[in-house]
Order: sequence, then C-alpha cells, then structure tokens
Amino acid sequence: MKAILALEDGSIFQGQGFGAPASASGEVCFNTSMTGYQEILTDPSYKGQIVTMTYPLIGNYGVNELDVESWRPHASGFVIRELSPVVSNWRAEHTLASYLEKNGIPGIQGVDTRALTKKLRVRGALNGFISTEDISEAEAVKRAKEFVFLGVDYVKEVTHKEAFHWDEKDEQSGAFDLVRGSEKTDARNNRKPLPAADIPIVAFDYGMKYNILRRLRQHGFATQVLPATASAQDALKYKPAGIFLSNGPGDPAALDYIVREVKALADTGIPIFGICLGHQILGQAFGGKTFKLKFGHRGGNQPVKDLASGKVEITSQNHGFAVDPKSLPKEVSVDRINLNDQTVEGMRHKTKPIFCVQYHPEASPGPHDSTPLFAEFRSLIEKKA
Repeated sequence: MKAILALEDGSIFQGQGFGAPASASGEVCFNTSMTGYQEILTDPSYKGQIVTMTYPLIGNYGVNELDVESWRPHASGFVIRELSPVVSNWRAEHTLASYLEKNGIPGIQGVDTRALTKKLRVRGALNGFISTEDISEAEAVKRAKEFVFLGVDYVKEVTHKEAFHWDEKDEQSGAFDLVRGSEKTDARNNRKPLPAADIPIVAFDYGMKYNILRRLRQHGFATQVLPATASAQDALKYKPAGIFLSNGPGDPAALDYIVREVKALADTGIPIFGICLGHQILGQAFGGKTFKLKFGHRGGNQPVKDLASGKVEITSQNHGFAVDPKSLPKEVSVDRINLNDQTVEGMRHKTKPIFCVQYHPEASPGPHDSTPLFAEFRSLIEKKA
C-alpha cells in the first residue's frame, strides 16, 4: 500500500506503507540507534511523536513479547528507509509489520531518512502527519499544520491508571542469561538470580519504561509504582525509603500538578532519584525552568561528562526538552553536561539527598555505562538510614 509523510512546512515524503491501515499526527523526530526499534516503539516517552530511524535497515530480528518497555507501543507512526523482508532471530514472535498492524500504528518505508533527518536538524523539530490510507497531499499537510505538541499533557495518557507492586514473584526482573551446554530450561526466559528486595521505594510512573523497574529490582529495591496523578501523601503512606521519578512524554512545563507534589516530597528529606522527565520535574520543583531543544537527543550515542570525576559516559537518551541552568537556585549544582551542546545532563541538590540525570541509565536499547547510578541511589538511601 502507498503511504505519505507530510510536514508542517509543506514537505512531502512518499513511500510504501506497512503496519496498520491508519493515519496519525505527531511531532516528527529521529533516533540514531542502530538496534532496539522494539524498545523505542514501546517507550512511552514517544507518545505524540512520529519516529524516524536513521539506521537504514529495520525489522530484521522481528519483535518478541519479553522485550517490550510498556503495556503497548506509544509512537504515533514509524518512518524507515527499508523494512527487512526476512525476520531472523530465535526469540522473534512477530514481524515488525504485523506488530504495528496489531497495535494500529502506521509505518512508511522507502523514505530518504537522511534527507528527512537533515531537515529536522536544520529546521528543528516539525509537526507531521503520516498515513497509509488514501489521503491527498494537501490534506496531509493541513493535518500536519493543525497538530499541537507544545503544552499538551501526554503523561496522563501513558501512565498506569492503578498502583501496583512490581514483580512480586521475581519472574520478570532477572537479567537474561544464555542457556549453555545441555541445560534443560526455557531458553527464551532463562534469567540470573536476584538479590533480596530489602529497600522499599515508591516510583512515580510518568510513562515509565519497564527496564527501569527491572534495574531497580536487580539492585534490591522493592518498588511500589504509583500513577502520575498520585499525591505526595499517597506516596508517604507506603513509608518508602526512597522516591523514584520516571521518564515520560511531552512538555514538562504542562505538568504543574506533578511539580507541586514533587516539591512537597523534596521537603521531606527522603532520598529522590529522577531520570529524563523526572529530571525536568525536579528542575522545576527546585525553582528552575525548562526549554525546548531544537531537535532533541534521541539515540544510544550521546556523550555526557561527569564534571566531578571528569569521566565521560556514552548514554542512551530520548528527550526534546532541557533544564535551563541559569534558572536554577544556588542550592542546586549541575554535575553533568552533554558534550555535544553543553546542555544540562545531571543535577544534585547541595543540602538534600536528591539527584537526577537527563538520560536513561537503564538503557534498553543503548550502552550500559550509566547502570551504576542505580547503585548510587541505593547507597544514598543506606547513608540516610
């Protein structure tokens, strides 16, 4: 089937459709990861966005039900250069095309993704419209222009509606282990043993990736997950030793109700760790402001410098907004920066047990340089106790 991608500036990209016979509007962005399309599609931070992959061949290892990062895919549409005609992986349960079709998401292949990415880097992020249905170019451009991304609260659309305790039976969090020799076990789901879950924490779900919860459990946290709309008092009822603030989609400036509750939690003295949107929420709770980046950071190759140690981490990132360092009070220090554009990548409160990073230490997909941050969170809680 034919497909079309239109941008608000009037640009048109024609291609072949795959996935669902559907149409969708969204902010068009690009991701530079070479693998991990399944994790990207199911990352709730992509709510309201049409994702373009810069790597040319996508879909070659299929999709499986174990590596999802949320309860469903959240990207509005998917743009690639070439869809692999062959799926070759022993863990695959679906093709990429059938997975998108099952979840009502349109995809387009045959697009010059280099030209599209260059346009987004030069012009900045643009709203777009993708369709695998019979829609004219004029109508597609019109729909792209009508879409609104700034100021919209997407968090309420992706958060789990009810509170739950993560992996009470320890069946989902162990790191995968390869089957060796003549071991008789489920090769698709062979996991390493977990430590005792001896530190109770509350995690606010603003659009949380499941691998964050897996990493927290691997570091000995017993995690109670609360919806984004939960209050500080709701969290304190669980008597947590720590508070975790997750990633999530959209404009952080549209989330005053969340900032208010996090500010209340920051005044309790309970250790807090935030990532991505959680980092931006903390920036606002500290009294700072956020701003929109020209085209965002999305991919698994972003260099971040730890200003205290001088070390550089290669990080996995997915965000289109950043904290303005000039707006932060003197009680907050910027301890990590992005080496590509010098934006804020980490903050730490000087007198309270609170720290946060703009990137994804749980990766999935991406490098594991930043995994020790979960151990740092545990250490912070143990010192406080």
